[in-house]
Amino acid sequence: MKLSNLYLQYKEVLDEDTLGAIVCQQHDHNKQGSPFHDYDILILVVQASEQSRVDHVTIGGKVCQVFHVSLRLFRRWLIEGEKCNLVKCLLEGDIIIDTEGVLANLSLEFEEFKQPLRDQVMFLEFSRFLWLYLESKRYMSEGYIMDAYHSVIQSLHHWARIELIERGIRPQDKVWEQVRGLSTAVHKLYEELTVSKETLKQRVELVLLGCEFSVLSKMAECSVLLISVIGSREKPWSVRELLQHPELEIVSEELPLVLRMLVYRSIIKEVKSENMNLHAQHNIFYSTL
Repeated sequence: MKLSNLYLQYKEVLDEDTLGAIVCQQHDHNKQGSPFHDYDILILVVQASEQSRVDHVTIGGKVCQVFHVSLRLFRRWLIEGEKCNLVKCLLEGDIIIDTEGVLANLSLEFEEFKQPLRDQVMFLEFSRFLWLYLESKRYMSEGYIMDAYHSVIQSLHHWARIELIERGIRPQDKVWEQVRGLSTAVHKLYEELTVSKETLKQRVELVLLGCEFSVLSKMAECSVLLISVIGSREKPWSVRELLQHPELEIVSEELPLVLRMLVYRSIIKEVKSENMNLHAQHNIFYSTL
């Protein structure tokens, strides 16, 4: 079917502010385990407005799930990699309208997986890895072994994605299948955590030790995006300014923690505001070394 015919068939789901739209059709009649779930067609409508919604409709006798999403939010979903059905839709679907070429550019960007996209995904994965790793350490110190196990196995998932990114590979939904044949350190630790005959506490402690010496040593490499933003001007940045930066908003929850760890590791420096009153409040700013 030509794209012009696809446009005519599905144009009713488009809004006035639509920038682009993609139709991704289900070819496998066995929908179990499919990213489409119980839908025949997934339609992605990227729009100028920030209001998002999901519609369920039938078109030509087929059940369709329609995502209406802003370009900003769609790009965020793609970087996070958590909505794999939408990544599949972007890379494999039929673009039926693309008024400014934004979808074609996005598709090429994620297909090639080059800089600066790779730095953005790397920093996101590292920020979440660090959060979960420290959360697991806290649970261990408080004696909550099962909670520590849950957090550390999630942190390993982000570490696995980091090792793929280092090799120029875009992480997909089946991350452990992607790293299985690469003889990576994280896959060995994952097996140690899940199949070892050691006690659960011993397994978690071993993995936390591996995290400490393997990934944290790459903190500067994984934080290139943040370091680049901080070094983009001479004036130091407040944490509020960094949280509002468009390239960093995706890690707003983890960013304060990452900043403190980078200062602790002497990768960036902390600058306090000048104040003649010794007892007054001093604001903290961040700059490169």
